[in-house]
Amino acid sequence: MITDPVVEGLQVFVVGGAVRDALLQLEAGDRDWVVVGATPEDMVARGFIPVGGDFPVFLHPVTKEEYALARTERKSGRGYKGFTFYTGNDVTLAEDLQRRDLTVNAIARSMSTGELFDPLNGVRDLHDKVLRHVGPAFEEDPVRMLRLARFTARFTDFSIAPETLALCQKMVAQGEVDALVPERVWQELSRGLMCAKPSNMLSVLVNTGASPRVMPQWVDSARVREAVDQAGVAGLPLPARFALLCLDTPDAQAFAKHLRAPTECADMARLLPKVLEVLKAAGQVGGLHAEHVLGVFESCDALRKPERFVTLLQAAHIVRAVPLPAWQGWLNAVMSIDAGAAARTASTPQQIKAVVRQARLQALLAGFDSRT
Repeated sequence: MITDPVVEGLQVFVVGGAVRDALLQLEAGDRDWVVVGATPEDMVARGFIPVGGDFPVFLHPVTKEEYALARTERKSGRGYKGFTFYTGNDVTLAEDLQRRDLTVNAIARSMSTGELFDPLNGVRDLHDKVLRHVGPAFEEDPVRMLRLARFTARFTDFSIAPETLALCQKMVAQGEVDALVPERVWQELSRGLMCAKPSNMLSVLVNTGASPRVMPQWVDSARVREAVDQAGVAGLPLPARFALLCLDTPDAQAFAKHLRAPTECADMARLLPKVLEVLKAAGQVGGLHAEHVLGVFESCDALRKPERFVTLLQAAHIVRAVPLPAWQGWLNAVMSIDAGAAARTASTPQQIKAVVRQARLQALLAGFDSRT
């Protein structure tokens, strides 16, 4: 129960993920507020700041949280943007909840009394650990299928209701997911990769037939699924997880470009195979040569971006055992060289690059002698 003079007298409810997570005793994130029985004029009169585009959304004058008027949706076109909205003050809370994606996200709690409203039995599905679509309108928005896949990566012990999985397969067969733009796919995929078990998300996309539609260049494998899960256990950042997602994808750069993935993700996917190739060729620490290691440092721009290179090694370690302390020592040894001082020993300007490289190689060889 919350007391707020700005909303006193309004029918205000917190809905969706904040209610779900509270019931699951998880840390609460952002709260979504819904106002029932009010008009835009009512909200402005109370000091709320209108910011909505397609439908009325308002910022609280103090907390800056978003408050949306209760609304209904009607399909008016193809894809996830093909909707018209109605936000009259006669829209009920039950009608607003009915337009949501999953029953576990269609639970509301009154701001004034703390009472739960659960017309779609979301609490029961939370107890049973089932992700179930609210109704037939689920298939009108293909983003909901992506969100469903992502939820399986976060709520690892939840299952998808059979009828919901069947509906997703129908959406793919009818071409509804083809309307998804790459940016929207990336938004959900990247969030899912940062969850506890990304392989669950990948399984949903594969089992529904959606993966070749929304990620046409991506190649699935047991190795990839295990790698992204292990990256989660290791707490690796998104670029490393994306690189591991691309392990068996022949053209990772085309895949990254298709998804409009950030540059750091595309770069990590491009560089990881270089590191893995050296490790594969070496087989073990004793098989590594200083020249090869320096070559990897150079090709991965490790001297300018050492933190990224360390992350690359951590990602590689998911796939193949990497002597991380030894590599860190070698990198430190090479970075300890004063390139300016080394350059001044060159006889001609043309020799500077070779002299600096030789100094770095000598430092690396000394490091090898102390570790092998």
